[in-house]
Amino acid sequence: MARVHELRLMARVARLYHEGGSSQSEIARRLELSQPTVSRLLKRAEDEGIVRVVITDPVGTHPDLEEGLQERYGLREAMVVEAGSGEEALLRDLGAAAGYYLETTLKRGDVVGLSSWSATLLAMVDAMRVLPHPTGSRVVQILGGVGSPEAEVHAAHLTQRLARLVGGEARLLPAPGVVGSAAARQVLLADPFVREAVARLERVTVALVGIGAIEPSRLLAASGNVFAPLELERLCRKGAVGDVCLRFFDAAGEPILSELDERVIGMTLAQLRKAKRTIGLAGGRRKYEAILGALRGQWINVLVTDRETAEKLVREPESALAS
Repeated sequence: MARVHELRLMARVARLYHEGGSSQSEIARRLELSQPTVSRLLKRAEDEGIVRVVITDPVGTHPDLEEGLQERYGLREAMVVEAGSGEEALLRDLGAAAGYYLETTLKRGDVVGLSSWSATLLAMVDAMRVLPHPTGSRVVQILGGVGSPEAEVHAAHLTQRLARLVGGEARLLPAPGVVGSAAARQVLLADPFVREAVARLERVTVALVGIGAIEPSRLLAASGNVFAPLELERLCRKGAVGDVCLRFFDAAGEPILSELDERVIGMTLAQLRKAKRTIGLAGGRRKYEAILGALRGQWINVLVTDRETAEKLVREPESALAS
């Protein structure tokens, strides 16, 4: 009978704690027990199967897909979003998820690299709130922002907005993202302000990047920081499927080496890989091949994407990954 009474007490304590919402100290006072005894009884109630922990995934979350992506592509983290229909809804929902992730994981002293010409990153900044405790982070522009007058204002404004939101300091890159020739790039890099800004790219700890398809987004095209159609056609013939910070790669994730690299002022793929976290925001059918290439090349280690894209990425044949 002693065993029955012990089980009864375990069940009594478990009900008060899990269903009644009483604290362990309240249960101890009510039942004339010591708090260590209450704690021990709760542990034994789990061991005996009296208490069973069941985790129910909230509607709209996809932990199995996230774990599948992390395991399949060696990611540090994956966030899968149940996005609304249409381009605007996709950008909004991906941006909101990325904003929450950044708000909750940013650490004091992080150097945050921000690529200015991603509509998803713009949506992320729009979705963020001012952090209650300033991080002292530096927010560094990692792709040149000078172009059309409106574009230059956009790049500076976006970088400064994010810096204000995280209670940090903005550092701009006062140069175009794409220049006319390698020689022009060298002239600009000789400027002390540009040289100093480019040197900061080595110290980025958290990089926030969009993943671009070969066809530039409306935001990037409007900035003037794009290659000519004929140049993009040549990249396609070399097998390019997408880019990060205008650094192109093929379907296997291998960099596409060309003279165009010598005309970009911004973060290189080698510098991107040095960052502790490189957070890629992208989704939708148009971006699928680019996202897959970025994952295969391991150019990002945190992915924010939509459910449909995640499902397709997880189903991607192993043979294709190895090709």
